[in-house]
Amino acid sequence: MTSLADIRSTFLNYFGKQGHEVVTSSPLVPRNDPTMMFANSGMVQFKNLFTGVETRDYARATTSQKCVRAGGKHNDLDNVGYTARHHTFFEMLGNFSFGDYFKAEAIAFAWELLTQDFGIDKDRLLVTVYHTDDEAADIWKKVAGLPDDRIIRIATDDNFWRMGPTGPCGPCTEIFYDHGDHIWGGLPGSPEEDGDRFIEIWNIVFMQNEQFADGTMTPLKMQSIDTGMGLERIAALLQGKHDNYDIDVMRALIEASADVTSSDPDGPGNTHHRVIADHLRSTSFLIAEGVLPSNEGRGYVLRRIMRRAMRHAHLLGSKDPVMHRLVPALVQQMGAAYPELGQGQRLIEETLLNEEVRFKQTLDRGLKLLDEELAGLPADAALPGKAAFKLYDTYGFPLDLTQDALREKGRAVDTDGFDAAMAEQKAKARAAWSGIGDAAESAVWFDIADESGTTDFLGYDTLSAEGQIAALVVDGATVDQAEGTVQIVLNQTPFYAEAGGQVGDAGMLITETGKAAISDTKKIAGVYVHIAKVMEGHIGKGQGAELSVDAARRSGIQANHSATHLLNEALREVLGDHIAQRGSLNAPDRLRFDFSHTKALSEDELAQVERDVNAIIRQNSTVETRIMTPDDARAMGAQALFGEKYGDEVRVVSMGWQDGSGKGTDGNTYSLELCGGTHVSQLGEIGAFVTLGDSASSAGVRRIEALTGQAALDYLREQDARLGQAAAVLKAPAAEVAERVKALMDERKALANEVAQLRREVAMGGGAGSDAVQVDVNGICFMGQVMSGVSGKDLPSLVDQFKEKIGSGVVVLIADAGGKAAVAAGVTSDLTDRVSAVDVLRAVTPELGGKGGGGRPDMAQGGGASAENAEAAIAAAKAVLEGVK
Repeated sequence: MTSLADIRSTFLNYFGKQGHEVVTSSPLVPRNDPTMMFANSGMVQFKNLFTGVETRDYARATTSQKCVRAGGKHNDLDNVGYTARHHTFFEMLGNFSFGDYFKAEAIAFAWELLTQDFGIDKDRLLVTVYHTDDEAADIWKKVAGLPDDRIIRIATDDNFWRMGPTGPCGPCTEIFYDHGDHIWGGLPGSPEEDGDRFIEIWNIVFMQNEQFADGTMTPLKMQSIDTGMGLERIAALLQGKHDNYDIDVMRALIEASADVTSSDPDGPGNTHHRVIADHLRSTSFLIAEGVLPSNEGRGYVLRRIMRRAMRHAHLLGSKDPVMHRLVPALVQQMGAAYPELGQGQRLIEETLLNEEVRFKQTLDRGLKLLDEELAGLPADAALPGKAAFKLYDTYGFPLDLTQDALREKGRAVDTDGFDAAMAEQKAKARAAWSGIGDAAESAVWFDIADESGTTDFLGYDTLSAEGQIAALVVDGATVDQAEGTVQIVLNQTPFYAEAGGQVGDAGMLITETGKAAISDTKKIAGVYVHIAKVMEGHIGKGQGAELSVDAARRSGIQANHSATHLLNEALREVLGDHIAQRGSLNAPDRLRFDFSHTKALSEDELAQVERDVNAIIRQNSTVETRIMTPDDARAMGAQALFGEKYGDEVRVVSMGWQDGSGKGTDGNTYSLELCGGTHVSQLGEIGAFVTLGDSASSAGVRRIEALTGQAALDYLREQDARLGQAAAVLKAPAAEVAERVKALMDERKALANEVAQLRREVAMGGGAGSDAVQVDVNGICFMGQVMSGVSGKDLPSLVDQFKEKIGSGVVVLIADAGGKAAVAAGVTSDLTDRVSAVDVLRAVTPELGGKGGGGRPDMAQGGGASAENAEAAIAAAKAVLEGVK
């Protein structure tokens, strides 16, 4: 038997020998077509080559492209499992020419590969052509020798391909295989064409025209070839099967499903196994590419597929989660061709397990509710829309899952009623939001979300993509075209919106009519708002846009964000488990981390934290991300970020290993946190980590600021340069700078003390200012003096010396210190019961431009704006004594 892997390699090798570049499958999430949810054909990644927007170093290519059809225009979900050839995931074999060869070569390649390399009986093959494409019909006669009755002309769009309402287009030729008259079905174009006798195996598009809005067409300067052949379909043919689910890969997955559910692969539950086998492939490939279950966009489609498979496992009698147990079988079958499956196996298994655990908890209750609703209805009545919405809103049942369950009972759903209930809920959400902040401003974002849907974020694994402008907002109102400052909403974006301490991304947006610089990105009402300024031309609603995140800026942000996680754990290990995050900032040039702690870190503690973080960085281990429920994440020890709101699923980011082995074991992870931000892929990308210090942020909260990467190295270089400059000034080696500076400080302190003592001696000798005048005021000895060259801090000791000199009395000293006045008043102990130094001071300071002062009855100090009125101040002191009894 020819295996599916052999067929894939035969196809690629054939076209490789014909001068085609063998190109790796592009991601399932298109990066260059914002109108598509998932890649659904091989030409998606080459779209810009066909239109001439992009050029590469080859003009011929061949691929085996991963495809998913489970949403939007191409949605085969409802048919999967019930038909022979419908899949949510499939591979599309294709060969492409970008202005190189055309019809004759494309038809010759196809005929040779099918009849010689694959050995298909040429008498079983027939083709269709567009009814006016005489050229293609003549080539088929010449190359394959086909008679007219096996060249069927089709007048409909089945044989005319268009990229869209306008743009490249052209006729097709399709190749069919005749399985024999023992199978019901008619020729293509006949009333019985939907039968299974004649099966299309290959479609070749001749991209030869360009269509304009008025319906006219002109020949393209660059005429190209786009082909597609379903790998599963051709495998079924070459393996002698009439059903895609009987080929080797699908059969292996069906048997694996039967094994884990302890059921017969070919028994009454065969349809369930087919659904599980198909959905295992689509969900695993999507998860491997970073698409995760959610209630929006691509994540919602993924969840629908996952839950549909899980319900079929439930119908097989499975009581425990089983989907995650099938992943090894898939990796064994397809991991060699698609290594991302093996690389993401852990994430795939955990995501499937967590989703199935959650779904099983609600499935029984949901199905019970469904049965209760049906019990009160006539046998042929549809399920009311409100009941279907309750299943969706309360139990997480997508509408199509309810429809699938009812399909087996011969029932339908009132979809109009479901839509009405959904609209009512959205109205309630809008009313609740309008009470927060500016109601008018909130309303515009809800209107945009209602009209265009939420934004799909692509930025976990790419910094560039194409998006479609869903809305433009200027001064709080939507517009169709914008210049200058504008807020832009896109259907998908690689720009991260500010959240969890990580700042929003910046970068560029380019359309066919203009260019805009994006300075920040925020998320409002489920849509990503790109704050921008149009630098050239103008941009319009509905335009396709090339999006590119500032890579250097994002790199710095990611390094700082990942370092923040390591810092959090290092603080916990050095200071204790009481450490909890109280805020953070992850910017391109720095990080800031606030945490609960009551006292400053010692120099040794801060140094230990820095050493620990750098040690984990040097492990250069892979940063891993998993998806689980918040409760499960916390149960395994994941730290939640302060201020972050969590939904039904959370991203759990793990970094480093406790023992430094570079190998992960349960409980051995260094940092484990709930986080929706972006991070480095390997810890070594952080580079260096340097703390700038520890400070108080608020009561019981400390703050550490730090640098990473190039910013950290630049900071260390600056510090080293300053140290070198200081060493040069001191004429000492850098290692002795601290010791030399300490010696100079000690010397300075000694000299300052000596100067202060000399000033006091001069003052006591009367040389510091006017002669000290001792007078008798109301029987009290009073000494008042204005001094220069004496600092305010010297006054108390001078007052004590003068008090000792006079024995009994009151002393007031005023120092003229750099234009400002300092004053001290002293009262000998024998007089403090009659007069207080504080009262004397409070009479003096207003004359000096000051306010009061303070101290004890025997000594008080204060100050003023100027010593110009010193004589008046001394007079005020005397007046106090004159009133003493």
